[in-house]
Amino acid sequence: MRSPFFNNMDQGQVPGHFVLQNPKMLRVHLNGDVIARQGAMVAFQGQMDFEYQGAGGVGKFIKKMITQEGAPLMRATGQGLLFLAHNAEDIHLFYLENESLTVNGANILAYDSHLATDIKRVQGAGMMAGGLFNTTLTGSGWVALHTHGTPVLLDAGRAPTFADAQSAVAWSTSLQTGVNRTIKAAALIGRGSGEAVQLSFQGQGFVLVQASEGPTVPTHTH
Repeated sequence: MRSPFFNNMDQGQVPGHFVLQNPKMLRVHLNGDVIARQGAMVAFQGQMDFEYQGAGGVGKFIKKMITQEGAPLMRATGQGLLFLAHNAEDIHLFYLENESLTVNGANILAYDSHLATDIKRVQGAGMMAGGLFNTTLTGSGWVALHTHGTPVLLDAGRAPTFADAQSAVAWSTSLQTGVNRTIKAAALIGRGSGEAVQLSFQGQGFVLVQASEGPTVPTHTH
């Protein structure tokens, strides 16, 4: 798997059509179709059509409805330049080479339409552990993710690695995962929910962690 931190110079070393227009905007050289987050199109040049992208089969539809994993998607079809962004968040690119990547579906900006997708429960995350689900992308092609702030790429092979469940954006499917629940320190390392939940990672691979735990719920004033 190629590094997710591509820039416009080193992207020429791999095939494909995903280019960072800038750190917060993706440019897709479209000649066919691509899957993208609904509402992510900010501009396009050429001839394109956009349509709702379903989960892909009854089984996947049921999984998505039950787990609420991922964001609504669309399929862009045509030829030309397609520009995608999401709330001016940072964008990071992966190039998969006949391999798999586990991602938080809410962080998907776009991916090549020929990549296979599935929704899987995080290992060790039973319903009593929050029932954590993520999206797996498999095959050869591009994946673009958006993150809240500049993320850190952790090498899980160097030491046991832990990340907040809402902050972990993507990781190698080769890693062994689990759930670590902390009660005593919840007020210190969580967001005041009374219990802190971290994902644990072991093995050879990486974990991409964003600089946020996701949107906060405003305090009620009435």
